[in-house]
Parts: sequence; C-alpha cells; structure tokens
Amino acid sequence: MSAALPEYRLKARNTSTQSENAIHHDDVAKRYGFGGGLVPGVTVYAYLTHPLVEAWGPAWLERGTASVRFTRPLLDGDETVIAGTADRAGHGTAATVTARNASGDCSMATAELPDTPAAAPDAAAYRAAPLPAERPPALAANLPMGKVMGSPVNRYDEERAAEWLGKVSDGLALYRGRDAFVHPAFYLDQANKALSLNVRLGPWIHAGSVIQHFSAARLGETLTTRGRVRSLFEKKGKEFVELDLLISADDRPVAHVFHTAIYRLPVPDQP
Repeated sequence: MSAALPEYRLKARNTSTQSENAIHHDDVAKRYGFGGGLVPGVTVYAYLTHPLVEAWGPAWLERGTASVRFTRPLLDGDETVIAGTADRAGHGTAATVTARNASGDCSMATAELPDTPAAAPDAAAYRAAPLPAERPPALAANLPMGKVMGSPVNRYDEERAAEWLGKVSDGLALYRGRDAFVHPAFYLDQANKALSLNVRLGPWIHAGSVIQHFSAARLGETLTTRGRVRSLFEKKGKEFVELDLLISADDRPVAHVFHTAIYRLPVPDQP
C-alpha cells in the first residue's frame, strides 16, 4: 500500500543569477522562450530530495538511488510543492516525488531505498585527470565518446556546507553539526562542474541525472569527481551530452552519476 511522503512547500530561488551559464539570466532565458532565468536543476533536485531524506534518513544517503528529469522550468519566486508516495517494491522501497508550481508538474524523481547496498564500480576504471588550463569550446569534436574529463576536486568544509545549504534552503538537521552529511544535491553540482570546467559553454541546461549512492560523504571530506563522456546525441535541434561519473570522498566511492545536459541549444530567433 502506498504511503505519502512528507510534503515540502517552499518558494523556488534562482541561485545562479550571477552564473557563467546565462540560461539563469532573465534576459537570455527569455530569448530562448522561457519566462525568466531558470532555477538550476541541482537546486530543484535538492528540493526533491527533502521528502526522501526526511522519510528515509541517512540510509538513503548511504545506499539509495534516484533518477531525476527536469521537464519544465521552475522560475525564481514560484510557489512550489514537493510531494510523493512510497511503496514496498521487491528488495526495498520505491518512491516517486514531483515538484509542482502553479502551472503544474515541473520535475519528477523516482527513488529507491534497497535493503542492501550496491557494490561500487571499480574506481580504477575512472581515471583522474587535470582540468584544462584553457577550456575548448563545447563542440562535439571536443567531447568525443570516451573522453576522460578533468577531475573537479572540492572540500566540503563548514564554509562550503553553510553556503550550499543556504542556496538550496534545506533545514534538515542531519546536514548540520560536527558529523553532518554532505547534501546529496552537492554531488550533482560537482557533476555540473565536470562539464563546465572542462569545456567553454554557452547557455546550457541540466536535463537529468541517474544517481546511485554507495556511502555517505561527511563534513570535512574532499570530493573528487572522475569520469568520461558516455554518449552524445541530438534531439529536436538540441545537442546532448551524457557523462559517466564516479564521485569519491577521500578516495572512498560515494556516488555514481549518469549526468545529462543540453550543451548546445538552438540559436533563438532574432527579434
């Protein structure tokens, strides 16, 4: 029998108005047909994880999964309701969570809390590489399938945690204090950096991600994101890239991410 997850209500915030990615700027986003600068996908994902972590606690951060798609944008100031249901399914519990504004559903995540953890992939298959001193333009020729991406490295210290939790407006207690957990949406922020710190992008959109947790990262640990280009494809004039990424905390695998982005948008019609 389905059980409702805790409902979460908030006002969406565009946390990237000063970002290099101009799709978060009102003027540029409107030229591409949106109502304003897009709330970042990682921020929306943070909202979607709130009911999951409130219901399942650290267990989901240690071994849970999620698959998220951003189907319609949230805009700054949107009154947003995050709601979902969970069911016992096979060898675990499955849930579906949606983000809804006044216009309807904007994003959806499916998640699982398996009874037993999955084995992490072989870390040796994910080679670390330096970030480029000068980023080449985001073209298919510079993102060949199998290309090893430069590896972002970031320490999740008290300053970084406070900044991040303020951005995503998450007040859950387990993200605070001496033994705080790293917020799961921070993994997708690192996945974004695995793209944006390796190639020079124009306006671009985080389209979705598939995440598997292996262990929970903690305050004070250093996250390294290693990976490669898994695929490139085109759909309705939009050019997509999918990255295959392994995120480690002090050399311990904590998450695997298939990360999909629209790295080139069709040029908008000129006024």
